[in-house]
Amino acid sequence: MRAATPPPVAPTGDHHGLAVVLFAVVVLVTLAITFWAGRRGGGAAEDFYAGGRDFTPLQNGFALSGDYLSAASFLGVAGLIALYGYDGVLYSIGFLVAWLVVLMLVAELVRNAGRYTLADVLALRLRRRKVRAAAGGASVVVTLFYLVAQMVGAGSLVALLLGTNSAQARTWTIVAVGGLMIVYVTIGGMRATTWIQIVKAFLLVAGSVVLTVLLAVRFHGDVAELMRQAAQHSGAGQRYLEPGLKYGKSFTSRLDFFSLGLALVLGTAGLPHILSRFYTVPTARAARRSTMWAIGLVGGFYLMAIALGLGATALIGSAEVRQANSAGNTAVPLLALVLGGGNGSTGGVVLFALISAIAFATILAVVAGLTLASSAAFAHDIWAGAWRGRPRGPRGSRGTRDSHDGRGARGRRSVVPASRRARAEADARTGGDGAPTVAEHDEVLVARIAAVGIGAVAIVLSLFAQQLNVAFLVGLAFAVAASANLPVLLYSLFWRRFTARGAVWSVYGGLIPAVVLVTFSPVVSGTKVALFPGMDFHWFPLENPGVVSIPLGFLAGWIGTLTSPEPADPDRYAELEVRALTGAGAV
Repeated sequence: MRAATPPPVAPTGDHHGLAVVLFAVVVLVTLAITFWAGRRGGGAAEDFYAGGRDFTPLQNGFALSGDYLSAASFLGVAGLIALYGYDGVLYSIGFLVAWLVVLMLVAELVRNAGRYTLADVLALRLRRRKVRAAAGGASVVVTLFYLVAQMVGAGSLVALLLGTNSAQARTWTIVAVGGLMIVYVTIGGMRATTWIQIVKAFLLVAGSVVLTVLLAVRFHGDVAELMRQAAQHSGAGQRYLEPGLKYGKSFTSRLDFFSLGLALVLGTAGLPHILSRFYTVPTARAARRSTMWAIGLVGGFYLMAIALGLGATALIGSAEVRQANSAGNTAVPLLALVLGGGNGSTGGVVLFALISAIAFATILAVVAGLTLASSAAFAHDIWAGAWRGRPRGPRGSRGTRDSHDGRGARGRRSVVPASRRARAEADARTGGDGAPTVAEHDEVLVARIAAVGIGAVAIVLSLFAQQLNVAFLVGLAFAVAASANLPVLLYSLFWRRFTARGAVWSVYGGLIPAVVLVTFSPVVSGTKVALFPGMDFHWFPLENPGVVSIPLGFLAGWIGTLTSPEPADPDRYAELEVRALTGAGAV
């Protein structure tokens, strides 16, 4: 096949109406799901936070992949591959490998040991208000980083769709997405969010399959020819297919890539909106099967994302992709325009609009899940757990359940001694330290109010980050999650000597360095694509802080435990271990 110069691609003004109509359809469908789910759900915390815990493994697997396959996956990763080739492919591998950590270390244990949030797992053995406050605060910070990435992607997508690069169009898009995510969470809760993610995941995988098939037809299934043309139109020649185009120019860039990979692999297991998904299924076995479904869906998607990134470079060219969006966030919609027939063709614009609408649905679904996770962390952990007292157990509780290997066993004799069961029942009433409980309807009301406030903060932050690659922004969220949440989670589940001081030190020992290093990194100042390009106050050379902040999180937890004036309670750890491994007493 003879290589040809890729034509310029941009949707024509005559077809903007079709794309806008499809966007409106996506919004109307998601709103309909929200109001339908809102009528089905009750006012109990279990309905708002966990959707009643009645989703099947297949449904939750789609929802997990829908939560995970964000704008960073559909727009950012393909854009990085289109711009940087081999280095962009390596970026996508980290997202997939991370799920092995989730499957082996987190899914079942978290489902058995917690109720709604990460802090619930910690509070089972470390019953201190300061532990809940630290874990809840870290979860809010992580979700804000992630929210900014999704909303930046929405602004870039809609600006391209409308044929303009004006800051005003991106600004209004960000505001609109923020308003929609507030509606989804405040009205529909977890049930609506889950169904939106299921629909979105199906559409995303289906759209990716269509584009991949069309790309394969265009190149007659010849992968070598696809890679050859991609290298030719990349502007970098053979270096496009070799490591180092983005991260191999210096020791600092290579270290930055290692830091990014470490954050991606370890960060998934600490993402609040992923952890909360395991509470929407009835048993630990269902959580494990959900994770396996998610691995299959995510793995298949990233294989297609690699092909689409190469296809965008081969058929459009890296220069054209960069001209449309400097960070490459619009590579996939532009590829859809070319595969559908090119600029000015009806098929091209229809496919462009469909793929753009799917990407927009992706963003709406993920921001809803993130907003719900952050509002739950604030209301359940900070307000009800740390400030006002302790959240009350769910009304109409179904009692304890022995869910070893997912098999409910009501009536089976518990493996937990009677004295420990009595203390656990007392803790459920008082929160474990005598603190008063908080009524569920008050907690859910605070969660809805928190969703509004968090949405407003995310909108403001997103307006300052419009020129950054969304996949890179998500990498920062993963770094903060791996630094602040993962160490305390692993220590709590597997270290018998772990104490409340160790937990608090672990959270803040990872969270504060991660945020400080990002603030004084090239992401914020000192480069043309920084948040403040006209200023330069950076001193940390890496764009991703994971290589420094993740070890600091583990180190701080270890030092805090060794210097703790109070030893760990062996009975508390025994209860956690039995519940996490067998499901005895799990909600």
